[in-house]
Amino acid sequence: GLGDVYKRQAEDTALRAECRKNDVEYAVVKNTLLRFAFNNVGLNELDDQLNGTTSLAIAADPVAPARVIADFAKKLNGKFEIKGGFMEGKVVDMATINALASIPALPVLQAQVLGTMLAPISGLACVLKQIAEKAPAAE
Repeated sequence: GLGDVYKRQAEDTALRAECRKNDVEYAVVKNTLLRFAFNNVGLNELDDQLNGTTSLAIAADPVAPARVIADFAKKLNGKFEIKGGFMEGKVVDMATINALASIPALPVLQAQVLGTMLAPISGLACVLKQIAEKAPAAE
């Protein structure tokens, strides 16, 4: 019904906004055109997946589209599925897509790395302080 159409439009808008925020190009595409383009560059393995509604998410960073689309697919619980993927001109399997999707967003990753870097540094500061306290005062 009409409610479903509005819901789908809202979901599509949410996905497009999430893609934009992560510098991911996203568009619904015609299977015949995509098949033609893929076959032109030798990506024939994706032919089988090109049926029904197909959208394409592309970015310079391979992690962003995998993460954004996988998160969206999880939220829609089976109503939206990842058909396949390609990276650096080669078709990748779902295991690769899921592995890429599990890598956190760059700000989260930077915070995690910073957190792990700060832990040893604060430990080092304590050790240096102890050494300084034990050292005889310079005369």
